[in-house]
Amino acid sequence: MAEQPIDNKLGTILKDLLNERSLSIRKLDQLTGIDAATISRIINGKRKATPAHLQRLAECLDVPVSRLFAAAGYPASSGQSELNSSIANIEEVLQSTHSYDQNFSMGSMQEKLSQYEQFSLTDEGRQTILQKFIGKLQEVGSSGPFIQQLKEMYDRFRLKRGTALELAIIGSALIYFILPTDCIPDFVFPIGYIDDAVAVNFVFNTRLVRPRENKD
Repeated sequence: MAEQPIDNKLGTILKDLLNERSLSIRKLDQLTGIDAATISRIINGKRKATPAHLQRLAECLDVPVSRLFAAAGYPASSGQSELNSSIANIEEVLQSTHSYDQNFSMGSMQEKLSQYEQFSLTDEGRQTILQKFIGKLQEVGSSGPFIQQLKEMYDRFRLKRGTALELAIIGSALIYFILPTDCIPDFVFPIGYIDDAVAVNFVFNTRLVRPRENKD
């Protein structure tokens, strides 16, 4: 059965951006880590771009990610609604318990993740992840999407499955999880680990392109 084309508004925008920047699909493949065949299918309306695809494309093409989300047919807040809800819950708990006198925001979390990206590429950062991740995971003693995402990212980091940029992004989330003194220290009850989950979810679902795809 023939494939049903997806609304191609996103494809038109991507074609125009590639022309404006004198980039080929192959070059975009190299810059984003998204397989050229996948990019071609997105541009031609034969598959729907994921939020992770859109985030990486927006970064490499230097356009607002909201523009690509809208063109791809996602709601304006798609990819961020759960994060924003979690952040609002964190702030509400902080205010109600008076357990921590610092503000928490997406900006502060992203700034911390950016710092950890650089650290994760150093020998010290890599050893911190390899030596302390399993122990921290046992300490948390949980299961579910947050932990599963962490395990997947740890395996990719440990086996070096990805570009230097991808491994740095993964490493930033792992270090955020491992270190007890991130935006909200782990000893702050009951939310010391909630911001870890938000950081991991942010990296996993909006910044990280899954292992390279050659076909649907």
